[in-house]
Amino acid sequence: MAECFLDTNVLLYAVSTHPPEAEKARAARELVQAADWAWSAQVAAEFIRASTSPRQPKPLARAEARRWIETWMAFPMAAVDGTLVLEAVQIAERFQIGHFDAQILAAAKRMGCATVYSEDLNSGQDYGGVRVVNPFLPKK
Repeated sequence: MAECFLDTNVLLYAVSTHPPEAEKARAARELVQAADWAWSAQVAAEFIRASTSPRQPKPLARAEARRWIETWMAFPMAAVDGTLVLEAVQIAERFQIGHFDAQILAAAKRMGCATVYSEDLNSGQDYGGVRVVNPFLPKK
């Protein structure tokens, strides 16, 4: 179990060397290095797909993406199984969000995380005991 759950976008920014993403990269690296975090097999797969995409400003080689995944395997990872998928269906229906976002929330809940760091959901909202925080918003 862990204190927080990191969504794919946090990990993508954590490895970014693209100058326009410098502030987000700094914030993401702080979370990756300092936080007691968990993730899921879904996040790992999304990271591989997105980080190696030719649409990225500086795509990673598949071997480099794999090395990041291997490094992060030291952190607890939620498996995506039938129970998680069905829980995500309920979350998606309850909060009117997409399935894969709901699956992130279900995985976070499974891992005992009270917070999900992500820029993809409504920052500050509590989704059935899991609160989303966008770590890239300006500090108030």
